[in-house]
Amino acid sequence: MPPFFDTNILIYSVDRDETVKSGPASELVETHLVRGNGAISVQVLREFYSASRRLGGPLSEEQAREMVDYFATFRTLSEDVGMVLGAARRTGELSISFWDALIVEAALKSGADRLFTEDLQHGQVIEGMRVENPFL
Repeated sequence: MPPFFDTNILIYSVDRDETVKSGPASELVETHLVRGNGAISVQVLREFYSASRRLGGPLSEEQAREMVDYFATFRTLSEDVGMVLGAARRTGELSISFWDALIVEAALKSGADRLFTEDLQHGQVIEGMRVENPFL
């Protein structure tokens, strides 16, 4: 089963100023996404572009667009009403933000066995999917 990637992993994979996290993030992207064994969502692409440009970000506007285009070649899920409603329910169940819950819903819908993120509790298991913080 393919792992699912949260936005922060993609951001760190391109942020060369982030010396501690860039290496592990780049390795995960190469190992899983580039080889076709990973998934992201449209939400991740939106967040990636926004975060990579915020306050000058690690990328120029052109680089950010190119990276969104590149990441969009990976298995990418679009949100649907069921995911939005599931995320709304899950926010209360897990005491997480709606946006994190929407990432969880997308990961579950993709069939992921792991969710790579630093935003949720490492080791937590959600409906059989394990949350992994690759920077610990």
